[in-house]
Amino acid sequence: MSVKRLVVQNLRCWLFGFALANLLLTTTVNAGAGLVPAPPSINADSYILVDFDTGEVLVEHNPDLKLPPASLTKLMTAYILAQEVELGRLGLNDVVPVSRNAWSQNPVFNGSSLMWIEPGKVVTVAELERGIVISSGNDATVAIAEHIAGSEKAFVDLMNQYASEMNLVSTHFENSHGLPHPDHSSTARDLAALAIAAIRDHPDRYTVYKERSYTYNDITQYNRNHLLREDDTVDGLKTGYTREAGYGLVASAKRKGMRLISVVMGSSSTGSRKAETRSLLNYGFRFYETVRPLTPEQVLVEHRVWKGLSEQVSLGVSRDVVLTLPRASVEITQSVEVDTPLIAPLLVGDVVGRVLLSRNGEAVAEIPLEVLNNIEAAGFFARLWDSIVLWFQGLAG
Repeated sequence: MSVKRLVVQNLRCWLFGFALANLLLTTTVNAGAGLVPAPPSINADSYILVDFDTGEVLVEHNPDLKLPPASLTKLMTAYILAQEVELGRLGLNDVVPVSRNAWSQNPVFNGSSLMWIEPGKVVTVAELERGIVISSGNDATVAIAEHIAGSEKAFVDLMNQYASEMNLVSTHFENSHGLPHPDHSSTARDLAALAIAAIRDHPDRYTVYKERSYTYNDITQYNRNHLLREDDTVDGLKTGYTREAGYGLVASAKRKGMRLISVVMGSSSTGSRKAETRSLLNYGFRFYETVRPLTPEQVLVEHRVWKGLSEQVSLGVSRDVVLTLPRASVEITQSVEVDTPLIAPLLVGDVVGRVLLSRNGEAVAEIPLEVLNNIEAAGFFARLWDSIVLWFQGLAG
């Protein structure tokens, strides 16, 4: 073999080894970043999985498809009830009269879920709340609607006002319970937002959603959210069913500091909606995490201030920084960029730079860097002196 051929072969071997080493190195680095597989296949017309704390959508399919929500409607009815209690306009022990419209024997309710209230029998707001959330009673929704707004029609107007205020842009209500109406519709995305509002705005009332049964008028009814009996991390929210809507479930679960909201609409059976919801929740908790790298008032850096009564100012962020990221063992790193020079006066909340967060060398967030304490302007001569110093620094720079 000639020397030339030997050199060429050795060079080829070296290049191949170098390329292979780089390939292995690249593969190792990417794996450390926390790769996420495709979400599970879900048998439903529409669904969404959302991180409660960040609003980050982890999985979605037709999330803006308008569909009949059936009893998922009662999330809004219960939200307004909780809101009225918080505002002091409604007491949990208040007695609510039952009209013939709200009577369980109203023909409109034939074949639907009921609390079994009747005219002349005492029922309180607290009982109706459980009748709505746990028993999914259509009669209970009409009773509370009439009590709050004077009529169900007026209450429905209130429901739509709240929907508008919450920016539920694809939701329109025609009744308080969700029985079929051609113009009564919502979406998985809107219902996820409504569920987040229910948990965030009324945590005391939200505890009712995890109760597994309720007895009224000697009739015990069980919460149709069967996940409550099978998974201790699930603590709400609501099921729904009509022939037109199919089977729906809005659920929430919390594991190790992370809360997820799942919405499944148009599933084929009670078993299917439960299984599909469980699949979504397990996927989200397994492959994602909610991280809180920064907190308010946390001093990230002390920085030089010019022309002020103080020469140092504390800089940080004014709000909790919460991120949804793929699970990984790699820590989040932070770097601070300050727009210099900082000239007094400075006020709390002034944005003077940015905080860059990264994981494994990849940027994950950029947050405004803010002033945490006021700095008043110094007197004339001190400001003049700092101006001279800055001028010379500019020349030197």
